[in-house]
Amino acid sequence: MGVWVWLASELMFFAALFAAYFMIRQTTSVQAAAGSQNLWQSQSSHLDIPYAAVNTLILVLSSVTCQMGVHAAEHGRVRRSGGLGAITSWGMREWYTLTFAMGAVFIAGQALEYANLISEGHTISSNVYFSLFFLATGFHGLHVLGGLIAFLFTLARTYLARTFTHEQAVMAMVVSYYWHFVDVIWIILFSVIYIVH
Repeated sequence: MGVWVWLASELMFFAALFAAYFMIRQTTSVQAAAGSQNLWQSQSSHLDIPYAAVNTLILVLSSVTCQMGVHAAEHGRVRRSGGLGAITSWGMREWYTLTFAMGAVFIAGQALEYANLISEGHTISSNVYFSLFFLATGFHGLHVLGGLIAFLFTLARTYLARTFTHEQAVMAMVVSYYWHFVDVIWIILFSVIYIVH
């Protein structure tokens, strides 16, 4: 129950970011109607949408691998029962390790995107568009990092314990709730920032 309350508070935080985004976007659109160039259209052209789409796909697929790990945990399979190539025999550890790797690739992709934008002169202080871009995606990235730490903690517990317990399975499920939440927030962010101009 505590996790759901915490996720609700996180949802409110991101809702406030979305509200700020749309309010400032509306304000700049009104200014554009008064004769100045539309900031959103001019600045969003600097984003690499295909690159961000691939990065988004990696994060979305990590939700699938995370859920496979939950399924294994629910059935008490903490480790694989066959070879590493036989993914049908994977346990929670293998699925969560793959999920962690995909999340790390997503973060690396975000860092590379930031580096490219900054090298082109687009920083958090460039204008209100990039201030909101870096603020929203940056806070989301911090949440992804929090999820990666949770995966490491969950995996470490399975290695330290002699037997896989019900509490560890519950922890795996709770971490998956958070991860799915982070993925859904990113899908909304991606849609709002990269697709809707």
